[in-house]
Amino acid sequence: MKKYLAEFLGTYAMVFAGTGAIVIDQVSHGSITHVGVAMSFGLVVMGMIYAFGDISGAHLNPAVSIAFMAAGKFPLREVIPYILSQLLGAVTASLTLKMLFPSNQLLGSTLPAGSETQSFVFEFILTFFLVLVILNVARGSKEQGMFAGLAIGGFVTLEAMFAGPICGASMNPARSFAPAIVSGHTEHLWIYLTATTAGAVTAVPFWHLLKR
Repeated sequence: MKKYLAEFLGTYAMVFAGTGAIVIDQVSHGSITHVGVAMSFGLVVMGMIYAFGDISGAHLNPAVSIAFMAAGKFPLREVIPYILSQLLGAVTASLTLKMLFPSNQLLGSTLPAGSETQSFVFEFILTFFLVLVILNVARGSKEQGMFAGLAIGGFVTLEAMFAGPICGASMNPARSFAPAIVSGHTEHLWIYLTATTAGAVTAVPFWHLLKR
């Protein structure tokens, strides 16, 4: 239960701080800026890895849990409880933001700026490289160690920085699921559930090839 609680709390913090930064940027007329939003996501991911990496591995992301399982680093029986914990944490964070900012329409939802195909390809590639980084710096199924938080948090910041204005740079089904469900804007949610998961799983055979 400690592992599931850690995943719940870590994902809650990530969605609360990350999508919260988007909401606050909107209500404060751009005081945080796009760079600040990208850094908010990267810094909270880094902090949660250092806080919970030795408890649950700080996956904070269903796509990461699935990729660890596909790589043989994580038991199948743990995948569903982890994903449920992550989704519950994310939805609770979005509900908190809805309570704090009831007039906000999107709550930080990820939405394509262009075509759905463009955002699908972006999310696939972004998640592919993020998971490749995670698999290479994680210890077993755990994102822990002196540099894991810096590497993963830094890479999240990088991808959110350049791709956020186009596709939202989700890279995480839970991060997109929660604000979409709570705000009711689910019209593009399928992109962020399928492209991120497909990108994560595709990274696994490349990681195996590189490790041989």
